[in-house]
Amino acid sequence: MISPQTIQQITSRIDILDVVGEFVKLKKRGTSYLGLCPFHGEKTPSFTVSAAKEIYKCFGCGKSGNSITFLMEHEKYSYIEAMRWLANRYNIEIEETQVSPEVKQHLLVADSLFVINNFARNFFTEQLWHSDEGQNIALSYLEERGFVKEVMEKFQLGYSPQSRTAFTQQAKTQQFTPELLLKTGLVVNRNEELLDNYRGRIIFPIHNNTGKIIGFGARVIGKAEKAPKYINTPENELYIKSKILYGSYFARQSIDKNDECLLVEGYTDVISLHQAGIENVVASGGTSLTVDQLRLIKKYTNNLTIIYDGDAAGVKAALRGLDMALEEGLDVKLVLIPDKEDPDSYVRKVGAAEFREFIAAHKKDFILFQLEVMLKEAGTDVSKRSNVVNHVAETLSKISKAEDFTKQQEYIRQCSGILRIDETGLTTLVNKYKRDRVAKEEKKNNSHNSNNKNHQNDHGFNTSSFNDQAFSGSGQPWDDQMPPMDFEDGNMGMPLDDFGNPTDNSGGGFNDTKLLVSQHELQEKNLVKILLEYGLREWGEDGAKTIAQHIFEELEEFEFDNPQYEQLFDIYRTQYTQGLEPTTKTMLYHEDESVRNIVINASMMPHELSLRWEEKLVNIKIINVDKSQEEVATSLHYFKVHKIKKMLEQNQRDMEFAKDLDEQLRLIKIHSHLKKLEMELTGPVGTVIFK
Repeated sequence: MISPQTIQQITSRIDILDVVGEFVKLKKRGTSYLGLCPFHGEKTPSFTVSAAKEIYKCFGCGKSGNSITFLMEHEKYSYIEAMRWLANRYNIEIEETQVSPEVKQHLLVADSLFVINNFARNFFTEQLWHSDEGQNIALSYLEERGFVKEVMEKFQLGYSPQSRTAFTQQAKTQQFTPELLLKTGLVVNRNEELLDNYRGRIIFPIHNNTGKIIGFGARVIGKAEKAPKYINTPENELYIKSKILYGSYFARQSIDKNDECLLVEGYTDVISLHQAGIENVVASGGTSLTVDQLRLIKKYTNNLTIIYDGDAAGVKAALRGLDMALEEGLDVKLVLIPDKEDPDSYVRKVGAAEFREFIAAHKKDFILFQLEVMLKEAGTDVSKRSNVVNHVAETLSKISKAEDFTKQQEYIRQCSGILRIDETGLTTLVNKYKRDRVAKEEKKNNSHNSNNKNHQNDHGFNTSSFNDQAFSGSGQPWDDQMPPMDFEDGNMGMPLDDFGNPTDNSGGGFNDTKLLVSQHELQEKNLVKILLEYGLREWGEDGAKTIAQHIFEELEEFEFDNPQYEQLFDIYRTQYTQGLEPTTKTMLYHEDESVRNIVINASMMPHELSLRWEEKLVNIKIINVDKSQEEVATSLHYFKVHKIKKMLEQNQRDMEFAKDLDEQLRLIKIHSHLKKLEMELTGPVGTVIFK
């Protein structure tokens, strides 16, 4: 993991205009910047970026967030991938948190493999475009296949010369170790001699979803005789075949935009469709679909259309992985290319427009298609048809998500009609497979939990030692015997300003409990907002401590009712004590999405300054007055007042239901103590608390 220090370095350097401007053309409009939203098609710009707040917002589709979330949403990066992208952009060296020697070694090897792969990519592209052999053999072949320069450059195609050691000799000049070179699969060891592995082949670099090269596919030119048609990178720290879809880096935005992923088998299928303007396409490399590949697709869309050859092998390949796709909640369709064609040859034969029309007109529902194929194979054999019924029922049982219940019922209706069996009977069979799977999972989980329990006991842990008494004395400043209190209700009844503070001491109150609870939450929201904005400033005239330290001390014996603000407060305090300098900006880029959302919620005010306000302030001098000390003191004051008031009300309710005299006397004692604290807070400043 990236260390907190590195993350803070990155977030302190982030310029949202720089990041978003990489992908969206922005124009200044008042205090903000405006552009066409990259998340939905629009002709009138409604995508707004605030440089001051480091936030973007589209008023058309509603998308909003910060620089990190923009990269995660637009580029489909994970949080760590987005942070690495930013570190690279701002030339920040990434420091990892303490990891095991094994993990550290894995990361070092992975980084080295990236370097070698990048060097190899440059070598192969240079050979394709600028060597006589590459131009005469490989480039001429690719052009004959109909590939144009732009698409070949886009996919960074290359060529490996026929020489036995052309690449190996160049790699040695870079001082790459033999062990690492062998890991990449770019070279092989023959009789203690390193030789080029891909010689005389066209090279297809394989990218991860950040655009880095993780491996290669190498294709023979023309028809393969004795040698395999394709050679692929062996599995290593970067290249894990089951987690890769060729072309996903180039297709991700188009898949997101079209809300559909087209899946084909080969590299050239992907490239030909891209050249025809059909960019929402990836390739499985001819292997069975895996869960990881399906989850990669689901990052972009729930709609998967598989396009395979129409022969028996193509049908068989298409049907693999169906159950996994259903379990992942994907809506799967199938298109079979006719006349012994593949997507590459067919799109070149009929053109882009007709190919699109063919796909749209020939999509078949995956489950129903599978049923038709199985029934055709079963013929009139009663035993085989019975197996078909069981297979279909088991398949339909994989559609287990609550939101897909209607879809499952419709499948049961259609399948029972095709099979000519009772719909109720098929439903019963589907439910049986569901129960069997749930029971199997429960048995597995129980076994796992039992093993964990035994493992803990082996280390001397005794769960019986954790009793109610262990949790007494939770840090409240009141009587040790004070009962647990539920502060869900409140009756503050005071009109509040944007900061959650009273604006009117003239009397009057509200009886709506929900409104009063939300008013108390405003106090907590304002306090964390104050902490984020002013925490690093000096407190008091002597400046002996910061505002953050002052707030920590003042709230040492108080807790937040809102768990989100409590979480944010704890994270801030932890980072501060670790020597970091947390602010609204740095917390906006926290790894945890829920924390980022809390920060945005705490930071946003109900009213924004008009974009035309600058025009109204021409020739008017504004003097900024620092009111941070006053705001901190006021916020802490009202937070405590509200808290004690709620405790008094709860204690009053407890007194009404006291069971005996002893309990009543104890509650009276608590009441007296709380009233004393209340007077200490409200007396000096003349605060009025309304009933």
